Amino acid sequence: MTTAYIALGSNLGDSRRYLQDAIEALARLPETQVLASSRFYRTPPWGVLEQPPFINAVVQIDTAMKADALLQSLLAIERAAGRVRDGDRWGPRTLDLDLLHMEGVQLSNAQLTLPHPRIAERAFVLLPLHDLAPDLAIPGQGRVAELLAALDHSECEALP
Repeated sequence: MTTAYIALGSNLGDSRRYLQDAIEALARLPETQVLASSRFYRTPPWGVLEQPPFINAVVQIDTAMKADALLQSLLAIERAAGRVRDGDRWGPRTLDLDLLHMEGVQLSNAQLTLPHPRIAERAFVLLPLHDLAPDLAIPGQGRVAELLAALDHSECEALP
């Protein structure tokens, strides 16, 4: 089994429900167990600023799935939630699932780069990841707590 971290985000429709349904879908993946989920955070949009705020979280799993198979499962969960990938990056979406890190896995191909290359730039990822693994070392980027300390996350709000 390999420990992996998955970022979840939504800013269309019932975002909390989309994230909760995604966590339940992750728990149903073959040879996969959800170990922990962060708090949900309301965060400002990133990239395209003219859109609603996001709800973000991170989930820690143990899985026997390989990275590419896990990615395909994440894309299927997104599609089931109504996500349409039309090439418009960083726009509004019902559900976004990003494979952030898999213990002991470093790779880069046309579909997937691990660890995720932009973790260090994104407070909306680091804040919930910090809930679960503040001491996690992201290869080539640093420890989660140190990366988060370097970013302004004042506009991110933990939800009750």
